[in-house]
Amino acid sequence: MDRTRIAVLGTGANGAAVAADLTLAGRDVTLIDQWPAHVEAMQRNGITIDDGQGSTVVPVRAHHLCDVAGMRDRFDVVLVVLKAYDTRWGVELVRNVLADDAIVVALQNGMTTADVSDVVGPHRTMGAVLEISSTLFTPGVVERHSPRERSWFAVGAVDDAARGREQQVAELLQHSGTVQVSREILSAKWMKLVLNAAELVPSALLDLSIADAARRPGMPELMVRAGLEAVAACRADGHRLVGIFGLDDPDEDVEGAGPEDYVRSLVDKLLADYVRPTTLSTVLQDWRRGRRCEVDQINGHVVDVLRAHGRAAPVNAAVVELAHRVEAGERARGPENLGPLLDLAGCPRPASVGGER
Repeated sequence: MDRTRIAVLGTGANGAAVAADLTLAGRDVTLIDQWPAHVEAMQRNGITIDDGQGSTVVPVRAHHLCDVAGMRDRFDVVLVVLKAYDTRWGVELVRNVLADDAIVVALQNGMTTADVSDVVGPHRTMGAVLEISSTLFTPGVVERHSPRERSWFAVGAVDDAARGREQQVAELLQHSGTVQVSREILSAKWMKLVLNAAELVPSALLDLSIADAARRPGMPELMVRAGLEAVAACRADGHRLVGIFGLDDPDEDVEGAGPEDYVRSLVDKLLADYVRPTTLSTVLQDWRRGRRCEVDQINGHVVDVLRAHGRAAPVNAAVVELAHRVEAGERARGPENLGPLLDLAGCPRPASVGGER
């Protein structure tokens, strides 16, 4: 019997979905989360996974963050599914409950592997990309919009010291979806950031589902431009375009149509395979729950990387500016933000898009 002890640190919608899959597969899983009502609901009733066809209740072992101080077991694998901005302190929290040869997996949006590596060392750090669509508004209840057969992961070592352990993590994640082992995991994480920059915050600013926002006049062009700026940041950071979600590696011709075609293919793949018409971005879920979002770790990261190389990222900078206004209470979410977003980003505003100028 496999006795790998697994901790899932951060059991929001996606973390809870993965933890439920691992539990159903008979794995030894401990859930750790910072939302007290959610933890208490899981302790009382387990996790309810609603996939649109029916509900499954999964009994789990759930703990509050404060419980970590009293844990005596040591974990062999920790899946970090916290918000990107919570990575460093979260990994510091569990560092003392890691087995000597434990592996810590950055299973998040954003470029978080360096934060993990700084705390536990590159030999214990694994990078990962995930594409699961799910929501969590009621404690203990997850609506999973992409079933296992339409959920996707990539996993890879960020340093040669950890290479060879990818399969151990892949065997766990395969309970939740298709898994690709990548030898260029940082490039793969950049590709997910390309997509995230295009769709997460822009759709949330309009207070719409991802699919609905993508249909609004002017939005497809803005999404592609945001993604292309992220491609430029990826290259400036020393990485390359690689295929994710089962797509082939894109054409690397910097002057040709390759990058633009690839950004469009990522968005099309997301809309076709991974989201429902009603799926909300993680950013909009955060805002509707009164939490701050990861705009600084996604669109802001694109701006920061290109600025460090003497280049501008006007579309991503516009997204960051409007998101900060929303979080400061200076601007409401809503479709009326489309016109100002297009203007601020320097994108053409279709005649059908009204609102302030």
